Amino acid sequence: MTVTRLSPRVPVRPADRNASRTSLRTSVRAPGLDWWLLGAVAALVVVGTLLVWSATSARDTLTGGDSTAYLSKQVTNVAIGVVLMVLVMATDHRWVRIVAPAVYLASVVGLGLVLSPLGSTINGSRSWINLGGMSIQPSEFAKLAVVIGMALVVAERSEGRWRARVGLGEVVGMLAIAAVPAALIMLQPDLGTMLVLSATVFGVLAVAGAPRRWLVLLVGGGATAAVAAVAGGALKQYQVDRFLAFTNPDLDPRGAGYNVEQARIAVGNGGLFGQGLFDGSQTRSGFVPEQHTDFIFTVAGEELGLVGAGAMIGLLVVVLWRALVISARADDVFGRVAAAGIACWFGFQAFQNIGMCLGIMPVTGVPLPFVSYGGSSMFASMLAVGLLQNIHLRATAPAATRFAGLPPR
Repeated sequence: MTVTRLSPRVPVRPADRNASRTSLRTSVRAPGLDWWLLGAVAALVVVGTLLVWSATSARDTLTGGDSTAYLSKQVTNVAIGVVLMVLVMATDHRWVRIVAPAVYLASVVGLGLVLSPLGSTINGSRSWINLGGMSIQPSEFAKLAVVIGMALVVAERSEGRWRARVGLGEVVGMLAIAAVPAALIMLQPDLGTMLVLSATVFGVLAVAGAPRRWLVLLVGGGATAAVAAVAGGALKQYQVDRFLAFTNPDLDPRGAGYNVEQARIAVGNGGLFGQGLFDGSQTRSGFVPEQHTDFIFTVAGEELGLVGAGAMIGLLVVVLWRALVISARADDVFGRVAAAGIACWFGFQAFQNIGMCLGIMPVTGVPLPFVSYGGSSMFASMLAVGLLQNIHLRATAPAATRFAGLPPR
């Protein structure tokens, strides 16, 4: 009879249990992404795609009789955006610092091409380039390029010695980075993008630690430039009329005030719980112009009601919250300033878009991030989310792996 010996049972120490639990938690959390940010963006993209479908399905003049035409286009935009996000996410964000000058130069060249014979005018603004049947809006990418460029200026001057305030050289450099795209955008003229870019630049300067007196001077200079632009005829008449209609929507309810008036009616029709997706009376009748792009929030207000529209605003707040958290936890100056700049960009653009649908901001024609129809806006926004995730991944990665594969400085 053969006797099989059993190996003695080795007791599991508490430290081993803790190590195994830590390993399990690490594997569950892998690869360390900010899931709050990804979840909020995914929810906004899904809801936005449905709202775009609802806003266009009954408009044969837009779809050519195919009720799913814009649904297919938006799904394609989202798919491309996800690919771009993953590509940026998979590359350490310090590599972005190397290609940042090329990205900035490409955005400037794109803005210049808009003013050439290759550019096209849509809704009174020469902001588009037609390439192979596809319309590209370079000003959307310029927002991200300016944020990266300004963050790079601060990082190169203060890397390793983060200061509470930046000096005059950094402020002048950051303003110079923003000045060239801003001038080209004003020549289009694209007032909405200019407002978003101005708010983003101001936010980046504030986060970077620019002295308050310089921020006050910047605001004063911007207000003076705006008055001079209006007085000098830099703005087109329809843009001036929109500002006048904003101050008094009843001034021209059939003209410049029409968009705001119809938007208010659509949002008001929704009540608490809305009329139901695809059942909005104003939306189905096509009374609100550009409802699938600039006025997409009116679809949410009418068909999803106060509860649904409020939930969508809550998702946008989550995106801003996570961007600010990523900025606070970033382990280098570039990541800190870039993440904060993206938060300023998303925050003001969302406020501007929703505000004009509610009549508390002038109509300027900016898309709602992740929700409005449009390839350029979706691509730029998803690239920004990819950069946020990249900064987050590096900040939470083990110290030994943070600099693996990075170029020598």
